[in-house]
Amino acid sequence: MKWLVPIAVMLVLGGCRRESDPDPTESDAPFALVLPVGFPAPDVPADNPLTVASTALGKALFFDPRLSRDGSISCASCHFPDHAFSDTTALSGGVDGQLGMRNAPSLANVAYHRAFFRDGGVPTLEQQVIAPIHDEVEMDHNINQVATALRYQEPYNTLAMKAFGEPLNAWNLSRAIACYERTLISGWSRYDRYMQGEQTALSDSEIRGMVLFNNDELNYTACHNGHDLSDHDYHNIGLYLTYADVGRERITLDPADNGRFKTPTLRNIARTGPYMHDGSMSTMEQVIDHFASGGLPHVNRDPEMRTFDLSPEQKLDLIAFLNALTDERTIDQVP
Repeated sequence: MKWLVPIAVMLVLGGCRRESDPDPTESDAPFALVLPVGFPAPDVPADNPLTVASTALGKALFFDPRLSRDGSISCASCHFPDHAFSDTTALSGGVDGQLGMRNAPSLANVAYHRAFFRDGGVPTLEQQVIAPIHDEVEMDHNINQVATALRYQEPYNTLAMKAFGEPLNAWNLSRAIACYERTLISGWSRYDRYMQGEQTALSDSEIRGMVLFNNDELNYTACHNGHDLSDHDYHNIGLYLTYADVGRERITLDPADNGRFKTPTLRNIARTGPYMHDGSMSTMEQVIDHFASGGLPHVNRDPEMRTFDLSPEQKLDLIAFLNALTDERTIDQVP
């Protein structure tokens, strides 16, 4: 079933049509999204603007386990707010105690992503919402049935009418959760304060670690760059010689994409372990050691992978810097 999720999303979307045009007499205020200094405004679809009611509706749905077949799994079951909306287990779980094939990544700054899931198999957040609901090893439900069951319950009825001018349905359910996810902005760390000129925001060790991070020999910034510390592209880092999960190749069917996965953000990395697409590394030390080794010689290993040496003190400094990428405030802006 996992291999069919992107196709299933498209098919379900065919049935996600609005029941009516929004009622122009209903008023809903724009959501006042707060952005960190220097962050660009995210590209929000014109047909799904952020509003007070749509984001509130999306948040309520995000935490509701009734989106799953047996009422046991919500979106927040694999995306914990205290962990930058990432999972804490190697492989994320679903209904009936089933395990999925990947570790659920952080949702921080998904408003800036070009595609979703670790293989980029879904092009919009609205479509991304549908996939886990229908995946038989995740929520194993049907978005139309979910909307029907919750339609006239509160706060869903009131919020859906205010945000979209119609009762809850598959079309606006997916859009509401996407609206909420777009408000999950990360960029309030001590590192950000330092970059804004607050020289005392980082310790001497963290500054040394930042210098190492930006060192061309380590080459971290080849993939971890920009305000999200990710290029949002796909890379094979030589994690395995043979990948049980083929990654990007699952979508493109191109053997050159075997083992390539989307670069995760390094923001809140201290809170988002375990690491890698399959959660196979539990500590930042393991991750650093892997990159220092240059990775295994897979045929598709990214040419940016290179070996380097770090002293024990340098490794501690680098980890100190990575810890400084933790937000000092919640990334959830919706009351």
